[in-house]
Amino acid sequence: MAKGETTKRSELDADHLIARLRTRAAERLADQEEIWAIVDPSELRKPYAKEMPDLMRVRKLGGEGTVRGYRTVNVLGVGTGGVRGLLYHHLFSSVAADFLSESREIQDALLSVDQVLASKRGHVTYVMDTQFDDIAVWGSIWGQGNHLVCRLKHLERLIDPEGNLAPGAHAPSNSVISVAAARDQLREQARVRTEMLVQKVGQRFSKRQPTTAVIRACPIGIRYQTGQRTSTAGPVQSKPVWLVEVRLENVATDPWLLVTDWPVTDEASALQAFRTYRTRWAIEDCFKFTKDVLGWEDVQLLDFAGIRTLVALGWVAAGFLYELGVTLEWSEIRLLVRLGGGELRENRPPGKALLTRGLQRLLDHWATDAILADEIRRHGTLPPRLAAFLGPDWSSPS
Repeated sequence: MAKGETTKRSELDADHLIARLRTRAAERLADQEEIWAIVDPSELRKPYAKEMPDLMRVRKLGGEGTVRGYRTVNVLGVGTGGVRGLLYHHLFSSVAADFLSESREIQDALLSVDQVLASKRGHVTYVMDTQFDDIAVWGSIWGQGNHLVCRLKHLERLIDPEGNLAPGAHAPSNSVISVAAARDQLREQARVRTEMLVQKVGQRFSKRQPTTAVIRACPIGIRYQTGQRTSTAGPVQSKPVWLVEVRLENVATDPWLLVTDWPVTDEASALQAFRTYRTRWAIEDCFKFTKDVLGWEDVQLLDFAGIRTLVALGWVAAGFLYELGVTLEWSEIRLLVRLGGGELRENRPPGKALLTRGLQRLLDHWATDAILADEIRRHGTLPPRLAAFLGPDWSSPS
């Protein structure tokens, strides 16, 4: 099933599973007036693996350096009414045969999301972290006619200090300044009392508690091109945007520094920018489930297509748990419930532990199958007593 090599064509593979989730997302978000497309690049770390296929180097969790693993790009759509749906997912490796570049992976995600939400063009806001502080990414989004809220990483970026330039116009080249210098222009727009997971000055650990966010903003101009880094790049244009700083009082962390093309000119719009970016945190449990549930450091799966399928199944399980339009009618959920040792009960839907156990058993099955096949490939056959125990299918090379 994982490799699509059964005598009957199986739809239990990554492409079919993600296509179904995307179709369901489009249906659920169709009547939403505004949509937030939350982009999440994440790593699947496998630090102790040696024989899993196409392992690349990814960032080490909680420290400097790298470990073996894979990367994914995910986009979750959230409507104004709280409706959610998976708009995109792809697992990739820089050493895999079908890999072109990470920039291409991101552009593919943006193009795919634009196609799914084509009827909502102009009403989609991409919400992104520092990994997407990239003019090429912003240019693609603006080329779609959509909006963005992105946390900044490159404070040395040169910008036009005047945000009231007409689209396409530029400030004189000798007047451009860095993002860091533009912070002197920030003016307070709002203060909001909210509850967040923070570590305040004098506290030993982070905890969920009330805190005050001070929001400051100023207009700036960003120069960009549609189709940047391609042979069909458009002309250089200037986009009026707003630089937004969110500082948490009595919290010893760097403030958030955001850029958005939504005007931030008063208290209401400043609060909206804050809430839009904070939406990333509100759906973190959904992302965390897909990252942590599969037990990557415990077992090995020796087929890249199988790895992609398993992670896609993780998204199906997350879709059921976090209301992405997946129900008990999905055959994949019924299979995971059965593998997890549970029973289908309409008045008692399966929870995280049961679906996790089903995924783990499926992973164990695929890993065992791959390891036995690799043993036969290396030695011609399995040890006689083990082959007799497993039956005639494993008694000789296949």
